[in-house]
Amino acid sequence: MTLAFRTVGIIAKPSDDRLYGALETLVSHLHARDVGILLDQATLPDLAILRDAPRVDRNELGEKSDLVIAVGGDGTLINAAHCMAAHDKPVLGINLGRLGFLVDISPDELTSRLDRILAGEYIAERRFLLSGEVIRAGKTLYRGVVFNDLVYKVRDAVRMIEFETHIDGKYLLTQRSDGMVVSTPSGSTAYALSAGGPILTPGLEAIVLAPICPHTLSNRPIVVPAESVVEIMSTHNSRANSLVSFDGQTMIDMEPDDRLRITRAEHPARLIHPSDYDYFHILRAKLRWGGHP
Repeated sequence: MTLAFRTVGIIAKPSDDRLYGALETLVSHLHARDVGILLDQATLPDLAILRDAPRVDRNELGEKSDLVIAVGGDGTLINAAHCMAAHDKPVLGINLGRLGFLVDISPDELTSRLDRILAGEYIAERRFLLSGEVIRAGKTLYRGVVFNDLVYKVRDAVRMIEFETHIDGKYLLTQRSDGMVVSTPSGSTAYALSAGGPILTPGLEAIVLAPICPHTLSNRPIVVPAESVVEIMSTHNSRANSLVSFDGQTMIDMEPDDRLRITRAEHPARLIHPSDYDYFHILRAKLRWGGHP
């Protein structure tokens, strides 16, 4: 069999008891197919079956792998996608828990699914990412890339923040609320959905802006083109502190005169799915559409 991928990198969710059996099956199967293996040195446990495979950092993993497999949940895949986007390497998800929106393969079907993917039977897609930049006194304090969303939100437990939003340099509105979710289509089924935002199918080139608990109920979510530049900053009337969350993994505290600038990221994430992947089936299963009341 001619293999579509000769070297596979593995990233895992650490400290998950379900990980060991899945890793043993995965590594044994890749060895049997004569596929090279690289292990993420930051997340892979010290197991006997893994000791012959080299451990490398994320940069080397991205440079030398043809495919990266994320073993865990959606969060593990998102973390892998962040790192692999700049290397233009595809990521495949193996699910250890509940059905995810992104991780497609369960451990009990791992070997049969993997054989078909190694044989070139898969669906590939690219999903654009967002870049967020916290600007303080005209200088970049922090810059990060997100797969799902940036969340500008109140830092104090019992106060709202007042802030302005601008799109492509044009004033959109001033609102008092608990914050704003700025989401990719991938993230539209995450926090943005809880904030009342719409579901965007992954192929759409658009960004969701969904207010979190707005004081004025006419403040509704809005969808703008993916190439838009979104800027958010607190007003001088705001009496609460704010922060910005990058995919829920990094939190940056913001000062009153700081500005959050959001643009389309330079590199998209590449994902690999089994050949029978059906996004709408996942929506029905996750959101329990079509069930009897």
